[in-house]
Amino acid sequence: MNNITLIGMPGVGKSTLGVVLAKVLGFQFLDSDLLIQKQEKRRLHRIIAEEGIERFKEIENRVNASIDVTDTVIATGGSVVYGQEAMEHLKSVGKVVYLKLSYKELKKRLGNLKGRGVVLKEGQTLLDLYEERIPLYEKYADIVVDEENKSLESALQAVLDALNQEKE
Repeated sequence: MNNITLIGMPGVGKSTLGVVLAKVLGFQFLDSDLLIQKQEKRRLHRIIAEEGIERFKEIENRVNASIDVTDTVIATGGSVVYGQEAMEHLKSVGKVVYLKLSYKELKKRLGNLKGRGVVLKEGQTLLDLYEERIPLYEKYADIVVDEENKSLESALQAVLDALNQEKE
């Protein structure tokens, strides 16, 4: 299967870039956070508030591990990399692209983390989360695209170039 799964921190543009990438490639687009909300019949921040972080990660892992699509760009939630089963599945059905951004730039882009459904443990800062997740993104990525100082168009081109290099 030739899907493209986008991973990375919240705010790097997985959903925004994913929609445009899908249009350019003639693929479908799937936002796995929306899929979780549809299956659970509630928003991410409510799931986290009502079920707790560990249960949310289990739900996220289950939903992402069950995605069965082809020719689709999949934008995942930033915490998808905590689910080994989900990540192995996503790697088996296509390429995993890590959209990388510096902490400094990420902090500028992000507003209210809790409203975004971001998985933050009690007392955990954005920097803590960033440092915890970077090794996981790097572990699962087939392709890494650095988005630093890139517009949407130049980030899109960088992803397309990286995907074309993979084919050669």
